[in-house]
Amino acid sequence: MTLHRALIIAVVLLTALGLLTGGPVGAFVVAVYAALGARALLRRAQRRRDTAARTRTLDDLSGLAADLRAGLPPRAEPVLAPADRVTRLTSSVWRLAERTGAPAADLVERIEADARDADRARAAAMSQAAGVYATGMLLALLPAAGIGLGMAMGLHPMGKLLHTPIGSACAVAAVLLQCGGLTMTERLTAAVMD
Repeated sequence: MTLHRALIIAVVLLTALGLLTGGPVGAFVVAVYAALGARALLRRAQRRRDTAARTRTLDDLSGLAADLRAGLPPRAEPVLAPADRVTRLTSSVWRLAERTGAPAADLVERIEADARDADRARAAAMSQAAGVYATGMLLALLPAAGIGLGMAMGLHPMGKLLHTPIGSACAVAAVLLQCGGLTMTERLTAAVMD
């Protein structure tokens, strides 16, 4: 079973549990939070796959440059990971070398060095953006902490939030505002990483 399918099943089951325990408002709240969590897990898994593919591409490029430097004849045009800037540049260098006979090793090494520099800059930007992301996550968890504090004080906030018209409106509005805040946080961090 794929991660995507497992997360869909988990979201559906959690939504059903929310419906049984908290009614329609509880189901809505649980469904939104479960979907946000599933989306975050899927994005994290995709980032890991992209990073691994990028590393393989740069390693292949490094090996190609070493082979060219050693005078080994290339077998064919290099096949690199998905079409990105590095792949397009390498293909251009390859075509140029085939047409003109120009040595490709220096250009391939330069492409690799530039790509690794860009990766280091992206990592530095991501570490700077981590504070923004952590703040967004902390703000998203504060309502749950408030509910937990109310329960610890002997109050029953869940009954008021889920089963009264004003409480239900507040719960739905809070969830929608949190989604907006998390979306804004993602856009801020994505702007830094691009």
